[in-house]
Amino acid sequence: MMYVALGSNIGERANYLAEAIQAMAVNGLQVTKESSVYETAPVGYTDQPSFYNMVVEVEPSLSAEAALLQLQQIERDLGRERLFKNGPRTIDLDILVYNSEDIQSKQLTVPHPRMHERAFVLAPFAEIAPAVEVKGMTVRALLEALPASERQDVVRLGPLQSLVSSV
Repeated sequence: MMYVALGSNIGERANYLAEAIQAMAVNGLQVTKESSVYETAPVGYTDQPSFYNMVVEVEPSLSAEAALLQLQQIERDLGRERLFKNGPRTIDLDILVYNSEDIQSKQLTVPHPRMHERAFVLAPFAEIAPAVEVKGMTVRALLEALPASERQDVVRLGPLQSLVSSV
């Protein structure tokens, strides 16, 4: 399985998440499971609105590199602009895990190199795949290993469809 983190903090955040999931299905990335949506404080550059984050499980019909290209195209199609690191975005799509593979290339590192530090990724990931192992630890154990101060700004809002205004 492939797991993808989604995040948005500009405009109709839930709608961007829903549009990204719909676009994934159209582009050969069939979503088989969705976490709840979590509202999270920004990390790094903090002078920006809070994020909606979630994780989806995808049945991989493409290679990891081809999936990355599709996800980047979806980001562009949904108006993603990379103005500066950790800045605001309409949509952010990151491959967290691709099967059990370790991938190190110029374009892609899997498992995602910073997910073990990010409650906004681990909370939704643990909701749908707590037993998935990443670098010798389960996703649930990685989440529990984070300090409480890292987890406190991650608030579960509920299913995506309950937050979408109209897509």
